[in-house]
Amino acid sequence: MNLLEKTLDLSYWKRLKIAFQYVMPQKYLTQFAGWFAKQKWGSVTHFAIKMFAKKYDINMDEAAKENFSDYASFNEFFIRKLKDDARKIDENPTALCQPADGKISQCGHIFDETMLQAKGHSFSLRDLLAGDEELTETFKNGEFATTYLSPRDYHRVHMPCDATLRKMIYVPGDLFSVNPFLNEHIPNLLARNERVICVFDTEFGKMVQILVGATITASISTVWAGIINPPRLTHVKSWDYNGEQAIKLTKGQEMGAFQLGSTVINLFQQDRVKLAENLDVDSVTRVGEVLAFKK
Repeated sequence: MNLLEKTLDLSYWKRLKIAFQYVMPQKYLTQFAGWFAKQKWGSVTHFAIKMFAKKYDINMDEAAKENFSDYASFNEFFIRKLKDDARKIDENPTALCQPADGKISQCGHIFDETMLQAKGHSFSLRDLLAGDEELTETFKNGEFATTYLSPRDYHRVHMPCDATLRKMIYVPGDLFSVNPFLNEHIPNLLARNERVICVFDTEFGKMVQILVGATITASISTVWAGIINPPRLTHVKSWDYNGEQAIKLTKGQEMGAFQLGSTVINLFQQDRVKLAENLDVDSVTRVGEVLAFKK
């Protein structure tokens, strides 16, 4: 069944939902969400956070601040920290850990430069890496894991292993929603959306960790550079971290955050790691649990 047949086979409301993604003002909706999330409206904000937490069944028992009144704005709530013992980091030195709470969208082998987005949809490693020839060659025939963070999830992103940051690349793009339904029906979605590509040296070889933007994801930040967007640039911008600029991060350490959920993509070089056998589509992930092992 080709893409057109699949689309015609969908219900009217599902087709409308897909079409809306193409015509809605993604940037302006996201800018509004960013403005709204910064507002400090006292009891109104606390009530809205409470309703949001109830709708998405968010577990506040594991949050460092358990009371809704402890958060002055939605932003503070979205990037809430957890209690120190809420996530255990696997101590096996041959294991890499999950970078985020969420679910696996896809994972597996990169066939030359082709990666699986969802059943029936593939996309190009080269497109994902914004045409960077060196990076594309580095990760051809490697392994990947894509983790989707829903609105209910913890929104901070952590390191799978000890690593040294070498480069960060901001790539402008669309702001399609990255929920599982749209991920299955919008071609090339993950290589079209805005993203921040972080390149690391590790004992497991080169590793890339990509933070993908989406509708209503008001900002992406890293611990070394702060908020990357906004502003939303119209061109690719890169930062090098070599020599004295090199930044070392440890396994399990926080490396970035989303203001509302989105997607994290990890890339590994060929024959360097083996993804954990229990990982599959819709596998629930938790920071610190095993993602892969050294080969």
